[in-house]
Amino acid sequence: MNKFLLLDSGLVDGFLMSNAAIHVNPIHKENKVLFHEDYFSEPPRLWEVRYDNSYPNLIYDPQIERYRLYYSVFTYDKDAARTPLNERVNKRYKPTEDRIVSLCYAESKDSIHWEKPDLYLHEINGSKRNNVILPYAHGTSVFLDTEEQDKDKRYKLMTKIDYAGHNNFMAVAFSRDGIHFTEPREWAKYNPQADTHNFVFRDQKTGHYILMTRIWRNGLRIVAKSESTDFINWSEPQEVYRGNGFQNQVYSMPVFQYANLYLGLASVYHEGDQIDENYDTVDCFLKFTTNLDAWDSINDEEPFIPRGAGHYPTGAPDCGCIYASAPVEIDGRMYFYYMGGNGQHTNFRETSFMRGYVEKDQFAYYTNKRTETNAILQTTAFDVYGDNLKVLMKEETNAQFKVEITNRKGIPFEGFEAVSMQVSEPDEDGYRDITYKDHTLSELKGKEIYLRFTFQNIKLFAIQGDLSKIKRKY
Repeated sequence: MNKFLLLDSGLVDGFLMSNAAIHVNPIHKENKVLFHEDYFSEPPRLWEVRYDNSYPNLIYDPQIERYRLYYSVFTYDKDAARTPLNERVNKRYKPTEDRIVSLCYAESKDSIHWEKPDLYLHEINGSKRNNVILPYAHGTSVFLDTEEQDKDKRYKLMTKIDYAGHNNFMAVAFSRDGIHFTEPREWAKYNPQADTHNFVFRDQKTGHYILMTRIWRNGLRIVAKSESTDFINWSEPQEVYRGNGFQNQVYSMPVFQYANLYLGLASVYHEGDQIDENYDTVDCFLKFTTNLDAWDSINDEEPFIPRGAGHYPTGAPDCGCIYASAPVEIDGRMYFYYMGGNGQHTNFRETSFMRGYVEKDQFAYYTNKRTETNAILQTTAFDVYGDNLKVLMKEETNAQFKVEITNRKGIPFEGFEAVSMQVSEPDEDGYRDITYKDHTLSELKGKEIYLRFTFQNIKLFAIQGDLSKIKRKY
């Protein structure tokens, strides 16, 4: 069976839609700090001066049965180090050019309780008792390449080596164990600004390596993509997505593949209006695409990972800025780990590692826009190759639902009208079987079919079935 998330606008006929609106289904936040900056803790971790954005990379390695986190830390930052927590509310943060950002490591057996092990790799403040993996590494991404045949390259690292001043360059490194990496190897060509989360992954469709990074255009932050077949030689980064003016710039965007789509966790930065309530904060929105080169929004008014309530210094730990990792599946749910800051982006803030989840396939849904009227949603064309048809939906009070299988003109095929439709109880994943009395879906093989949903007080998430999407003309 194929799975189709209805957040993909390519599945919906917008001309035949009525009273239907799409909404992001935000993560269920557990509102628990898993760990935080420890510079002012007892005992202090003197290299954890400021997490800042921190750009988390969360991986589960089945060989060692550990969840592994790679995150960025300012290991040297004069103003953050010299300003105690109780003095920060009355002072403006003033970063200096000599700040040093490094890659750190934490791990967990159960995904909840985390340790920051002493790695003894690099001397910081006169001691090697720290969890620093790589110093002078800005916006680092680490991923476990499960398809790599060379065991010494199972773990791959992408970063911007950034020494003080203008001495900086893109670099890659490799590791067998995820701790000891090779000396960073400089890109042979190109040196994008890349002052962001330089997120890398292997594209399941092409087998190529993809880097999502950042360039600038006319003073605006722009998402750019680079590609490689060997993880060493990279193409020139090209623009693939931009936000909306100064007030909605995409700061970083980790990407993950899901149900034949690419989903992006866009941290959207708000400049441009100093009196706006959201000024100098960062929200996390969900974006999608089918081809990596042209990204779309789902709902620009609804964050996928909402910021917590309040303001610095008494607000929620994540009330100011959100930077997420690509998700991991745990116990049938998609868990999103993120770094949440409790203050403005350019000011003092303390950052915490947190998490939340959505049930599988439930990233966004359609429902009726006006409560007193049914919604109508018709899909684009499908081919049929079997008998299975399932729908993922949630019922609310006074719910109504039906789905007809129609031709291009919206006329139901005989036997596939609403009066013949039968809906099962949900299975363990929440999907319900759709059947038609005395008829099977395979009777429509060779025909171009459309699904026409009529519903009220329903959240409609996805379709699953023996269907293949017919390529749209437009």
